[in-house]
Amino acid sequence: MSGEEVRVRAAVAGHARRRAWAEAGAVLGVVLGDPEVRRIGALVEEEERRAGAELRDGFQVFRDRYAHAVRTGDVILLAGVCAGKHGRWGRICVLSAGHEERAPHWGSTVEGPVAWIGSAPDDD
Repeated sequence: MSGEEVRVRAAVAGHARRRAWAEAGAVLGVVLGDPEVRRIGALVEEEERRAGAELRDGFQVFRDRYAHAVRTGDVILLAGVCAGKHGRWGRICVLSAGHEERAPHWGSTVEGPVAWIGSAPDDD
């Protein structure tokens, strides 16, 4: 295969990827804009805030430990923190890695404590 063929194939593949992402984004926009999906999403968020507040007394020590590690640059402690996050929503789990068998993810947002189960595409 010549260099020109490689360049053309790469350009076509890139175009196909961009088009697929655009189409997927349009479909997701329609689904997420559905009133019932939005209503259920609001119920889930409300429950996550309720659970976060309920678990605060038991988990606040983890939040304090995480905040101290961030302030002091304690890389060893931060390396042991759960990798779960929902960055798009400002959530970072402050519990120790491996907690998922015993407890949901738990952390704070600007709106207060929040607990959640599962992950999101931005958990990488």
